[in-house]
Amino acid sequence: QVRLAESGGGLVQAGASLRLSCVASGRTFSAYTMGWFRQAPGKEREFVALDIGTTWRTYYADSVKGRFTISRDNAKNTEYLQMNSLTPEDTAVYYCAARDGSYYSTFPRAYDYWGQGTQVTVSS
Repeated sequence: QVRLAESGGGLVQAGASLRLSCVASGRTFSAYTMGWFRQAPGKEREFVALDIGTTWRTYYADSVKGRFTISRDNAKNTEYLQMNSLTPEDTAVYYCAARDGSYYSTFPRAYDYWGQGTQVTVSS
C-alpha cells in the first residue's frame, strides 16, 4: 500500500507561482510512475504532468507546457510540481497519483494510488 500526501496549495494572484509537494510512503519510490492531475468544479479530472521514475522522462499537458515542471527527489520520497505564470484557468484541486513501475498514461484509471488533493485558487 502506497500513501500519498500533497501540500503546497493556496490562493494566489494571476502570474504568481506555487510549488506542490507529494510525499509518498513505500520503499520503492524511485520505481514509481508519478502523475499530477487536477479537477475543477463541474469538470472531469484531467492530466497535468507525469514522471516515469526509472526513465527520468517527463510529460505535460499542452495547457501547462512551458509553465509547469514536474520533478522528484528520491531521497525524500517526494514528487514536486512547480507551477509558474498561474492563470485563473489553473484553479482546481490538484492530486498526485502513483503506480508501480514504468508506465506512460495520462488516464486517471491507470494509477493505483491517490493523495487527498490540495486546492489551488488563482484570482484574476
